[in-house]
Amino acid sequence: MITQDIRMSPQRSLLRRWFEPKSIKEMAPATAVIVYGLLILWAVFVLFPLYWLLITSFKLPADVNAGPVYLPWIDFTPSLHAWRELFVFDYEDTLRAYINSIIIALLATALCVTIGSMAAYALARIQYKPKFATIVLFVLCLVAMAVVVGRWGVDWRLSLAVALAVFFVLARAVGHHFKATLGNGDILFWMISQRILPPIVAVIPIYMMFQSIRLLDTHIAQILAYTVVNLPIVVWLMYDFFVTIPTDLDESAQLDGATRFTTFVEIILPLAKPGLAATTLLVLILCWNEYLLSLFLSTSNAQTMPILVAAMNAGERGILWWSMAVVIIVMIIPVVLMALVLQRFISKGILLGAVKG
Repeated sequence: MITQDIRMSPQRSLLRRWFEPKSIKEMAPATAVIVYGLLILWAVFVLFPLYWLLITSFKLPADVNAGPVYLPWIDFTPSLHAWRELFVFDYEDTLRAYINSIIIALLATALCVTIGSMAAYALARIQYKPKFATIVLFVLCLVAMAVVVGRWGVDWRLSLAVALAVFFVLARAVGHHFKATLGNGDILFWMISQRILPPIVAVIPIYMMFQSIRLLDTHIAQILAYTVVNLPIVVWLMYDFFVTIPTDLDESAQLDGATRFTTFVEIILPLAKPGLAATTLLVLILCWNEYLLSLFLSTSNAQTMPILVAAMNAGERGILWWSMAVVIIVMIIPVVLMALVLQRFISKGILLGAVKG
């Protein structure tokens, strides 16, 4: 028995070294091999499309059509023909779409984050109790305005003024007879439900609205549409960050004479920088990659990068994979740079959201 224990002790020692961590802050070697192996496998899985995109941009059409080749200077000879064609011959269309995307995405993101963060702060600090009948009355007035404009061609500005006047008169006259109210939770759910709605359901009315006011193929139309579509995401995310900030800070600032807006700008927003950065990057990505709304609201003057990429899929010469790869690489550069700039805030925001509750 003693001899058997002596023979088994080296095996136990080896197993202990492989499967038992040296300290509570370290992983066991076997666990580390499994974890890092899975991470490397996942990194390869995620980064390979980017690598494929990069090498495709340096391939000749014959190399692209010949089949899958992976290694430059071994499987194929790199060429700059796609980059030269894009930046020398077709640079005007690419530059116009690129500038349009930058202007529309940045302005829509700034407007969306500004309005959404203020709305989220209000919902986190003020208890609203709107009457359900008043909300229904407001919706009915807007529907009546839309019918008047669409059916009889009345100017939308005049119809809107009349609809608002009728709403205020009826709300003051009969609003106090209704008792059923809604809360902040109902408002939040209603806002996020607007994002659950498929965009194709609302894109036709949005197109007709901007057509009637002659704003099609303009920057302002896409900026407003992107802002409205992404506003629920900002409100929903920023609300979670604002409720984690103690209300004692607001009360102390108000005791010192600060207004709610001053408290929001000078005290609350600096504390919510991680959440604000993460939300800004998410909204920027959504605005930058928006395709459906841009397809309906733009033709040539306000065309964005997603539309330019999609146009390369239906050309007379077939699918230009090499040119499409160059455009996509150029397209993802601003988002990557923004992610690098906001990286430290984003990591803090993710951790803050993870430990909440």
